[in-house]
Amino acid sequence: MADNNLIPEKYPQGDLFICDVSDAILKDIMPQMEHPFYSLSKKPETNIRRYEHNGNYLEVIPSVKGLATIYDKDILIYAISQIMAKLNQGEKVSKRVRINSHELLRFTNRGTSGRDYMALSEALERLRGTTIKTNIVTGDEEQTDIFGLIDTAGFKRKNGLNGRLEWCEIVISDWVFNAIRANEVLTLNRAYFRLRKPIERRIYEIARKHCGRKKEWSIGLALLHKKSGSQGNIRLFKQSIKNLVSHNHLPDYTVEINEETDKVTFKNREKWWKEGNQIGSALPPFSPLAFEEAKKVAPNYDVYYLEREFREWWSNSGKSVPDHLTKAFVGFCKARHKRKPYP
Repeated sequence: MADNNLIPEKYPQGDLFICDVSDAILKDIMPQMEHPFYSLSKKPETNIRRYEHNGNYLEVIPSVKGLATIYDKDILIYAISQIMAKLNQGEKVSKRVRINSHELLRFTNRGTSGRDYMALSEALERLRGTTIKTNIVTGDEEQTDIFGLIDTAGFKRKNGLNGRLEWCEIVISDWVFNAIRANEVLTLNRAYFRLRKPIERRIYEIARKHCGRKKEWSIGLALLHKKSGSQGNIRLFKQSIKNLVSHNHLPDYTVEINEETDKVTFKNREKWWKEGNQIGSALPPFSPLAFEEAKKVAPNYDVYYLEREFREWWSNSGKSVPDHLTKAFVGFCKARHKRKPYP
């Protein structure tokens, strides 16, 4: 990977922590990786945006401060990572997360100057002010009312209102928390925070969600442009893709583009693909009870087809073998049936 196209890593890997939990793993929820919730502009974006695809719609409404940006999302990634780390250790979690500002800045490979703390404060304001309206399902719940990316945010500053932000406390929305509780999360490569351009971060998210641990995944350029949420024209977007192709610096995946068909293909780098095969083959056979329960919650589906989908989805997620395989499979079938009662 050509490191000169990435932001230098500011801190040694071993110095990164999530609260009191070492070996922090980046986590993001899958719905926010698949759909364009965040602005890719570095300038305030104040227009309402609407996105529709395959029956899903997403309306993003800014505050006077502008839409939350993909850099603001770092705060949520950090909060989600904290919650998942605690869940993995069997600790109780809630929607309220306290964040040490200094640790967050280091975790996201940012500087720790006064300007960086000020940017963090502004990011929280945009996250709190951005409003979402969507029918995208998280867990087994469809949220059709209006909600925020975070419900509330509080700050503690050193030496009063103009002092440095010491810590912040956020309450994430039910919509985000539902995704976490349903384990709809994926691990991100730490080099995500080293990508220089917003569009590169967004393309990585899409590749991680759709290619996952598969050998490769292809998508038309026009559809990729739509899913990215880019407000630029498709010609400039294509140039961004070609830049990724030529410099080969996207984490986890190589990128190819067919100039004649405008088809973009993401391919797993060799080590990642081998790991994916090991995880995919690790799921044991399902018990007859699993199929019986699946038929009850998804009566109109071929449950053996759903089994294949579940195995592929689980492999792509990068998760280890679940403790309760039947429960995980039945939950998957139930969620699928709720989203789409008929195949």
